[in-house]
Amino acid sequence: MKVTEHIRQASKPIISLEILPPAKGKGIDSIFKVLDSFVEFKPSFINVTYHRAEQVFKKRMDGSFERVEIRKRPGTVGICAAIMNRYNIDAVPHIICGGFSKEETENALIDLHYLGVSNVLALRGDAAANEKFFTAHPNGHRYAEELVRQVMELNQGKYQESDIIDGLKSDFCVGVAGYPEKHLEAPNLETDIYFLKRKIDLGAEYVTTQMFFDNSHYYHYVDKCRELGVDVPVIPGLKPITSKRQLSVLPSVFNVDIPLELTKEMLAAKTDEACEQIGEEWLLTQCRDLLKNKVPILHFYTLGKPHVIQNVLKKLF
Repeated sequence: MKVTEHIRQASKPIISLEILPPAKGKGIDSIFKVLDSFVEFKPSFINVTYHRAEQVFKKRMDGSFERVEIRKRPGTVGICAAIMNRYNIDAVPHIICGGFSKEETENALIDLHYLGVSNVLALRGDAAANEKFFTAHPNGHRYAEELVRQVMELNQGKYQESDIIDGLKSDFCVGVAGYPEKHLEAPNLETDIYFLKRKIDLGAEYVTTQMFFDNSHYYHYVDKCRELGVDVPVIPGLKPITSKRQLSVLPSVFNVDIPLELTKEMLAAKTDEACEQIGEEWLLTQCRDLLKNKVPILHFYTLGKPHVIQNVLKKLF
């Protein structure tokens, strides 16, 4: 089922999750262990992130260096298949521009279509670890807008080599990312939403937001989206803060503000357990406020300490 259908057909608020593929060397059980504990809450769909290869330099015997690509996480396509097979829950794979050619993206989409995956989340992705700014693959996409266009063309039966495959059309529901506090590279929020609308105009059907810790940012963002012509569902992305270190890491990496009240409470905490409890209560308050304001779906980023999110869900539902 498509994400938009899940939202449209829901008679009560629903939840969705996002998971990270395990590090290289770990098996699928590491994912199942997390998801098994969420099944009781009946998530409508599960997002699976995608990761580009990392480039490292290895020294040769003669003293020179060669550049080598290393993939540190297993493929998102296989993980999606495993999730759908085990839980009968829709999987939403991320597809990204960074590190992938158009042909590689097409091949991944063909595999996903074959497996019966109905949704994808189209993202530009981050810059490589050794880059300050994002650099596209020589035969890839520079912007998520171009990635959305490729998926929509595949939905129409248009392939990179149209003479190889003829007549086979996919039917992906495409989601894109939104940034309530604007993308870190955007000059302002209005410009950020302008480019978001271009992706919607191409055919993207919903938005999943970056995490936020002050709900007023989300409400303002949705209002601004509506004002500027973005009329698709805007799914709030939520994550608990569970350590003092995150107070500096999250703003640096994700360009998000941490409210002063939450910052003070975390800094005053005496133990790690106290930090978790503060983060849990803050997330619970956020969720209750969102539900009070008729938000139909809550999306949780589970990386880190999923048991904190589970505790929140037990109190919500």
